[in-house]
Amino acid sequence: MNYDNYLLPVDDMGKARDYYENTLGLALKFDFSAKGMIAFRIGEEEPAIILKDVSRFGESKPSVWLEVENVESEYARLKAKGVAFLSEPIEIHTGLAVEFEDPFGNRFGITDYTKTAANR
Repeated sequence: MNYDNYLLPVDDMGKARDYYENTLGLALKFDFSAKGMIAFRIGEEEPAIILKDVSRFGESKPSVWLEVENVESEYARLKAKGVAFLSEPIEIHTGLAVEFEDPFGNRFGITDYTKTAANR
């Protein structure tokens, strides 16, 4: 449906936050430091840059997440086409998410906003 977020691994969340917030001047979107993530807005767009703490997410790679209507159905559709996912879908703050890599090692994720939609 849309781009969702751009996720980048970092090994020092304090230093990374200072760089993105104070050096680059990006506005904080959310701070889930306790869960290993901090997000920064890019202008007025909904997609954000999310920094992932590698001490909590050891297998992190730069990745692009895409919004889909329903992760479970898209997961089943893509899995039937041979996409090798890195895990089963997991519950996140807004709904479900799951990551996979293309045949060239580029990482993508799909996510939905089923929790948010249910609360509208």
